[in-house]
Amino acid sequence: MEGKYYTNERSVQLLISLLKQYNIKKIIASPGTTNLSFVASLQQDGFFEMYSSVDERSAAYLACGLAAESGEPVVLTCTGATASRNYVSGLTEAFYRKLPVLAVTSTQDVSKVGHYIPQVIDRSSIQNDIALLSEYVPVTRDENDEWSNTVKINRALLELRHRGGGPVHLNLATTYSRDYSVKELPIARLIKRVCLQDEFPQIPQGRVAIFIGSHVKFSKSDTSLLDNFCATYDAVVLCDHTSGYNGKYKVLVPILSSQEKAMSSLLDIDLLIHIGEVSGGYISMRPHAVWRVSLDGELRDTYRKLTYVFEMSESVFFEHYIDPSTEPRDSYWKMCNDELLSIRAKIPDSLPFSNVWIASQTAHRLPHGSVLHLGILNTLRSWNYFEIPNDVYGYSDTGGFGIDGCVSALIGASLAHSDRLYFGVVGDLAFFYDMNVLANRHVGRNVRILLVNNGRGTEFRNYMHPGAAFGNDADRFIAAAGHFGNQSPTLVKHYAEDLGFEYLTASTKDEYLHGLDRFVELKLTDRPMIFEVFTDSNDESEAIKIMNNINYSVVSVLKKTAKAALGETGKKIVKKILKSH
Repeated sequence: MEGKYYTNERSVQLLISLLKQYNIKKIIASPGTTNLSFVASLQQDGFFEMYSSVDERSAAYLACGLAAESGEPVVLTCTGATASRNYVSGLTEAFYRKLPVLAVTSTQDVSKVGHYIPQVIDRSSIQNDIALLSEYVPVTRDENDEWSNTVKINRALLELRHRGGGPVHLNLATTYSRDYSVKELPIARLIKRVCLQDEFPQIPQGRVAIFIGSHVKFSKSDTSLLDNFCATYDAVVLCDHTSGYNGKYKVLVPILSSQEKAMSSLLDIDLLIHIGEVSGGYISMRPHAVWRVSLDGELRDTYRKLTYVFEMSESVFFEHYIDPSTEPRDSYWKMCNDELLSIRAKIPDSLPFSNVWIASQTAHRLPHGSVLHLGILNTLRSWNYFEIPNDVYGYSDTGGFGIDGCVSALIGASLAHSDRLYFGVVGDLAFFYDMNVLANRHVGRNVRILLVNNGRGTEFRNYMHPGAAFGNDADRFIAAAGHFGNQSPTLVKHYAEDLGFEYLTASTKDEYLHGLDRFVELKLTDRPMIFEVFTDSNDESEAIKIMNNINYSVVSVLKKTAKAALGETGKKIVKKILKSH
């Protein structure tokens, strides 16, 4: 129709854009108003092969027949009310025959469900055997919605062919817009899944890095594969203490990524290869594209730049891309290492007595071959600033990311190797939350716990935390100060000694250094240890602030200020201005 193009509804645009990029063109449309913006936009685009069916039950079986005969995915589209209920029998057929049928059921916003609004029904739960996946795609109102909806639509379209394939459901919200003035679709970000039988894409030109989240133990051969990959592509491995990687190309990146007034250019990465699980390092990077490698094949878009998911083992992935004929390279690693050495040389000797200072004095002194368990947030952050020996393995409970079991996890790990030292660093709230495990009769003499007791959840008092805005008033309920003896000098001492622990304590730097020699004793002692260190939350906050502001760059400050004031647009404007001078 003249003057009618695509709807201005962004979610619909994203779906149509991705359908075209996935080469999905067969559409069976049923009439209705709720799906009008989708159908009207489709019929204006000659790419699509469209068929009409008034009866949704029949439409679903039409899709089954067409998908089976053509070997291509088929899209169903219907309106609100009970229209989608009539898809059930046909989608059941598609499920058991693994036919790629995409049912797009249009809906008003789900906030209206249950309020007796005409033509609004609840599609939040579907039968187990009518779709492999069901996703709700809300109206796209901002950049965050666009990112989320783009991933959801990609996930749905990929699932049509995943592991044999089958039907998929999208519940697509509409605003009933009458604006069809959009002449060109956005090019929505396409995410592809690569399985073993598929053709592998080429590594793009430019800077390549591997990022490792929390990871199971690397074998020597796994480490060698990562090293050989890095040598082939002049890449580095960016990680924190939970990565488990200790190869040649390791870059302990948190101290670089945490700088508030200097954005390291080394973190501008053309291709970031993401392996492992949840990282507790809150590591900021600026990748142009991300490839995720995992046996689960799921879309984990941590950096919102995901373009490929490789559903395979990491070893298969790296073996495929290693080129032994390439001259080994390490210039990127050398640049990273030089910058790390430079920034660490600027760390002042006058750091306040805090978890950060404790880590600076202790991390490098951990006995070789020992294991380190770190509490989440403040402790993990503080220790990620500093290197530990290459053969010390690090853990943190970043999966569920709670404080409730870090001491028990340490004790559990220590049971696996009674002849190996297991160190745990934990704050007072987490310690008291989980202290009952210390009375377990299986606790061995290979356990050493460093308790940083600041009398509160000091994370909530750190300068960059939202709780800091409340000052001392945060202690009442936000930071939960004053519990568990309110930094009693004897409470933990009595508890520990009564349970057979050796107890050490410190309230100053000199006292800590005096007790440190004993705490990191290389040999197993006759009892487990608890080293309780009393710190102040103000010192904890100041130490982190110092660490996060070691480097300074006028360009970085300008960009950050512009983004804060004007958002991403302002940041881009400043970037253009700087480039032109």
